[in-house]
This record gives sequence, C-alpha cells and structure tokens, in this order.
Amino acid sequence: MTLKEIRSQIDRIDNELLPLFLRRMECAKQVAEAKKKENYPVFNEKREQEILRNVSEKSGEFKGETKILYSGLMAMSRSLQHRLLGSGSPLREEVETAPGELPKADTVACLGRKGSFSHEALLRLYPDAMPLFFPDFPAIFTAVESGDADLGILPVENSSSGSVGEVYDLILKYRFSIVGALSLPIRHCFASSECDLKNIQIVYSHPQAIRQCSAFLSSHSLKAEPFSSTAEAARKAQSPGTGAVCSLYAAREYGLHVLARDIQDSSGNRTRFIVISRKMCLPPDAGKISLCFSLPHRTGTLYAVLARFAAAGLNLTKIESRPIPGKNFEYDFYLDFSGNVRDPSTLDLLCELCDELPRFTFLGNYVELE
Repeated sequence: MTLKEIRSQIDRIDNELLPLFLRRMECAKQVAEAKKKENYPVFNEKREQEILRNVSEKSGEFKGETKILYSGLMAMSRSLQHRLLGSGSPLREEVETAPGELPKADTVACLGRKGSFSHEALLRLYPDAMPLFFPDFPAIFTAVESGDADLGILPVENSSSGSVGEVYDLILKYRFSIVGALSLPIRHCFASSECDLKNIQIVYSHPQAIRQCSAFLSSHSLKAEPFSSTAEAARKAQSPGTGAVCSLYAAREYGLHVLARDIQDSSGNRTRFIVISRKMCLPPDAGKISLCFSLPHRTGTLYAVLARFAAAGLNLTKIESRPIPGKNFEYDFYLDFSGNVRDPSTLDLLCELCDELPRFTFLGNYVELE
C-alpha cells in the first residue's frame, strides 16, 4: 500500500472511532446520574484497574499504548461526571468568596539583611512596608504563621542553578497562600575590603549565588564557603583576606571594594520570588496558578494527571517533586501553570483534582511581575 492509501484507511478508522467515543461520553452522563442517585463517588479505582488489565491483556505488543488510550478515556469520562455532579464544592466556595485585593502588608519578612536580593525583591513589590530580616527560610514561615509578619518573600528558583529545594519543602509543609511573584534579574559582583584579588583566601556567599558564579570562582581559584545570605556574606567580607559574591547594593552598604562586576555564569540570570500569606486573595488579572498534591502508587498516575492539564489547554510552567516526611518513596508534587481560577473550565479541573488526589491544596492564583 502507498502512504496515501494507508492514510485513507486511517481516516476511515477514525470516522468509525469518533461516533463510538461520543456514545461512550453519553454513557458517562448516564453514569453520573446513576452515581448521584446512589451516592457513589466519581472515581472507582477498582473498576478502572480491572478495565486496564483486561484491555492490556488483549492488546499484544500494543498493551502499553492501549493502557494510555483507555486511561485517557476514563479520565475524560470522570471529568465530565465531576462537572455534572458539581464536584469540589469547598474549593468552589473558597474561590467565590476570596477577596480580589492584595492583603495589607505593613511588615514583610525576607532572608538576610539590608542589601540581599530578597530585600531588593521586597523593595520592588512592597516599597512602603517595613522589612523584617531573618537568617533562614524556616524563620520566615514561622514569622508569617505567628502574625509577626504580614507577608513573606522567598526565592523559589533560579534560571541558572535551579530550584531552592528547602523553600519547596516549606511550602508543602505550611501550605500558605501564594499571593504574588516576581522574576528579578540577578547580577552578582565580587566585593571585598581588600583592593586586590590576590589577597583573598576565602569567599562567602549563599549556596545558590556560589553555583551561579562557579566559572568566575573557579577561574580565579577562589575557595567558596556557603553563608546564610549574600548580604550577610557582604558583611562578613569586611574582615581582612575575605571576599563576597553579592549585589552591588550590598557591597556599597557594607563599604566594600567592588573588584569585579557581572560575574554570574549566565547574562540572563534571574531568580523567581514568591510572596506567601496566611490569607488567600485572587486578583482579577491573576495569570499564574500554584497547587500541590500527592499521587497514589500506580503506574502512569502522574502522566494521567498532567494529560488533563493538556486536555484543558493549560500550560504547565513548573513541576517539582519533594519527598513526604515520614513516608518511604512517596512524594508531593508542586505545580505552576498559566491560567485564571475564575475561568470555569480551569476551576472545574481543579475541583476534579481536589476530589481525586491525596493531599491536594490550591495554593493561589496571582500576578507574576518582571
């Protein structure tokens, strides 16, 4: 057969498949009505696993592809049932009643001290707020939890060195609302109380900054020692024989000589910061959604969940997995994607996932600035 003839055969098969698919979805509507009358949950794991077992046994060399096909069909069926049954009512109510205005921010917690990149992000987002400086990330979450700080600002990922794992662990532990984000250009300098690089024995900086400037440090044979923040490192570099990787702002703040500028490995180096709050708010122009959940221990469950985002036309921009404390090889997943939760189809999807996935938390819908 020629390629044209094979494609004609595929078209005929597709024409036969489509009516069958539509009939199956009509059956899903009837299933929803029956489940409503008998008060059954939408998701029946035992039945779905039986179906997947049966079809894979009949599929020969294509059993893997068959499982993907039928998993998708059943996911679409469940989605339709969820919509018809109004699933996720607590989340719907939370979204409908959430205020649209950003929370009041008289005090904002951030890492380090005056001159840190977190402080710079704070000044960009909340220039009139009082900054509260803390030595580590857990202290920022504690300050927000106790009410000592109205909000907290934290770095979550860098374009060069990747995710800040500790922050994601804390997000999944506390599950505060995310109410804002900022992508901040990060330009590092090398600064010291010394006037000559040859006199420097040790360099201080935050581990992320050290990774972002590894080429410069290696080329000058500089030994780097991790420090709690770039601003604290700048203060430490006031001592003889020491240097710091920090911002220009921090170098000037602590009276250091700037021996080299723009030492980051990547000229497009950026860090993404998020703003956490005890209270949720959903600005009308929000364009980024964050959520987290865990998954049952079954082959293909992550694929099946992500496929539902694709089916809804939603663009995932971040996925991070972190081990669940006290569980062996079980993970929480953190997701960012573009969208507005007030869009009916987006809210429908979140409500479906809320009903089906363990440890599901809607973390927020917010504006991300650059």
